[in-house]
Amino acid sequence: MSGNGGKARALFKATSTPLSSIFGSGFLVIVPILAGAVGVYAVPTMALVCGLAYCVGSVVRFNIAKAEPALEGQPKESTLAFERCSDLALVLAYIISVCLYLHILSAFVLGSVHLDKGINEDLLTTTIILLIIAIGVTKGLDGLSILEDWALAITLLIIVLLLGGFALYDLHTWQSAKGLTFFEAKPHSVWEMLTIVAGTLIVVQGFETTRYLGEEFDSRTRIRASRLSQLISTGVYLVFIAVALPLVHTLDGHYDDNSLIQLAAAASGLLVAPLVIAAALSQFSAAVADTLAASGNLEEVTNNQLKLKFGTVLVGSGAIGLAWLADTLEIVALASRAFAFYYFLQCLVAISVSESRARQLFFALVAAALAFITIFAVPAS
Repeated sequence: MSGNGGKARALFKATSTPLSSIFGSGFLVIVPILAGAVGVYAVPTMALVCGLAYCVGSVVRFNIAKAEPALEGQPKESTLAFERCSDLALVLAYIISVCLYLHILSAFVLGSVHLDKGINEDLLTTTIILLIIAIGVTKGLDGLSILEDWALAITLLIIVLLLGGFALYDLHTWQSAKGLTFFEAKPHSVWEMLTIVAGTLIVVQGFETTRYLGEEFDSRTRIRASRLSQLISTGVYLVFIAVALPLVHTLDGHYDDNSLIQLAAAASGLLVAPLVIAAALSQFSAAVADTLAASGNLEEVTNNQLKLKFGTVLVGSGAIGLAWLADTLEIVALASRAFAFYYFLQCLVAISVSESRARQLFFALVAAALAFITIFAVPAS
């Protein structure tokens, strides 16, 4: 019994990391992005995005089972080269995601007091990044990693509150004389919709984190955790978007990075403060986690020549530079492209390891979809 209990606890702990990453920023921005891109077809579109993400997750899980043992032995030159390139690509993706998380944090905090104008978001984002760099250089960021568990718990709590608030709003509106009111989507061509939706991959990113938890969990636990995190997040996202759509008309066609605040306020003013607090904590925690991950990857790929604290400076500096060059929705698309490129390289790793033609074909098809995202994804307009 204790053995089964230990396995269950390990699975729960291993699942919390990818789940925290998947929900890190996605639920905060996905509704306005999809509403602006595909309108009332947001739910089936999200199902397609999650379906593609699950296929990519299958590649990551295959690499946990097959590529990791191969890399520990005498791997093919192609396998080793693809893996090293993907490590570098992941560092770049993490730098972009650090900027994204903190830009969203700034948008929600400033938006709650109507100060999200001009350069205010960039200034607050830069200030927080400088704080993270200072802590990383002087004390190290490991002490802040405890925020991850708290951030996940609070994020899940606010998601439940929002689901309840939106569902009650929908029910009361449906029972009223007016009935439910749905919005009219902006006119987009099929190509525009495809490229905008391609830029949302970042909202389901995070399942790959189990690939790098080998020192804490065995491969079977990490594979199950990756799969479970994707199934849970898919269910939550689909329900969340479905209950949020009847409130989107309150945005009057203006879809901003912090529009969820307006949707929460439309359902109940009591939801706004918890939403902003959850956004601030979850985004700060996710930024710290990705700064640590990127710095650790830099240390590894340089054979420990670049120490962790200097890696933190490089990661933070890159994030600051990006903060002043792009707005939140542009960074969302850029992060999606960066992670798509990382996943593309992981597909190449899987193809080089696999001996099954059918699997190689599947991995190649997934790689083609990821190449499309890497090249053509654009920000929501």
